[in-house]
Amino acid sequence: MNIWIFNQYAHPPDLPGGTRHCDLGRELVRQGHKVTIFATSFHHYVHRETRLKHREQWKIEDFDGVQFVWVRTPPYQRNDWRRVRNMVAFTIRVWRLGQRVTTLAPDTGRPDVVIGSSPHLLTPLAAYLVSKRYRVPFVMEVRDLWPQVIVDLKKLSKQHPITKALQVLERFLYHQAERIIVLGPQMKEYIAACDISQEKIVWIPNGVDLSRFEGLAASKSPDEVFKVMYLGAHGQANALDGLIHAARVVQDRGIQAIRFILVGDGPEKPRLMALAKELGLRNVDFRAPVPKSEVSETLHESDTFIFNLEKAEVLRYGVSPNKLFDYMAAGRPVIFAGAASNNPVEESRCGFTVPPRDPEALAEAVIRLYQMPQEEQEAMGRRGREYVEKHHAIPRLAEKLMDCLEAVRKP
Repeated sequence: MNIWIFNQYAHPPDLPGGTRHCDLGRELVRQGHKVTIFATSFHHYVHRETRLKHREQWKIEDFDGVQFVWVRTPPYQRNDWRRVRNMVAFTIRVWRLGQRVTTLAPDTGRPDVVIGSSPHLLTPLAAYLVSKRYRVPFVMEVRDLWPQVIVDLKKLSKQHPITKALQVLERFLYHQAERIIVLGPQMKEYIAACDISQEKIVWIPNGVDLSRFEGLAASKSPDEVFKVMYLGAHGQANALDGLIHAARVVQDRGIQAIRFILVGDGPEKPRLMALAKELGLRNVDFRAPVPKSEVSETLHESDTFIFNLEKAEVLRYGVSPNKLFDYMAAGRPVIFAGAASNNPVEESRCGFTVPPRDPEALAEAVIRLYQMPQEEQEAMGRRGREYVEKHHAIPRLAEKLMDCLEAVRKP
């Protein structure tokens, strides 16, 4: 099959961020399929142009057989009107390019199916319009439930005109899609409540490329410093100020051997750094984001990981975060600081779970792991690794994706 994927925020492994579609694409290419991903060349986390030279509006790059079509979009530095402009610009430009790319770059070939991936709904809209142009099936992938997540994070009210407009678009796309791929296990319930048959909803969670973790030692050598790491986006949904306050609790108890390391970037990072300085913390380090290809080595430095979630009603539909499965693949204990309807840490018994926004409970879990014998830590880490090998390995997820696409493929 010739598969086109529209995902504004798709990345190859040489950049920070999620590589879901690149990883799945490489597996499908190995099976003999052709995969083209349409994405913006302006990076959402580092807030700069990463692929296009001056005056280039688009270009195609190959990553292990997966074709990336990079589209230029206007810059932004935070979640304001400039980011909205960026989304709209991407939608218009990728829609126009998608209709002409088979002429401009004949090697791309006509698609057999077009996938449009959220979080924002304009990208699936562009994918739908392109699928109509080529008269091929449209498959929608829902990574975040927009606009519900925006309402739950109190960015917009339920009655706001933008919320209402997004709800209309959301339901339109659900009805037009031949299949709807969801990442959270309970997202089916939300979408089914929009008068959508559950038969066309398919659960394909995020996964991990386990080959990136091969060759790393299963256990960490003893170290005087117990390193607690968070690696991922620094946004509102990550509630990282709770982690900073937990570090304050540990420091106030006089435990000097525990160090907190935050790796990544996002709109909340400057505020978090200012908060750590204001609290006089000496046990917190902030680091720049790392490319996906270097994530496994960076994670290997740590003794345990923290997965943080904001309190939000939308979490009742489940989570499927890339970083959590990377943590588990690294074979270390994980502290799940959140309240979602699914909890891989609890299911696999690879760590502890604490309530969201509870610095005292988070600090207690960190101290408990710090005091735990090395062999017990390693046993937790092994259970997490075995869990992702069974449920979240990329080849297994690619098989589910192909079953979904073959079911809608036109003769």
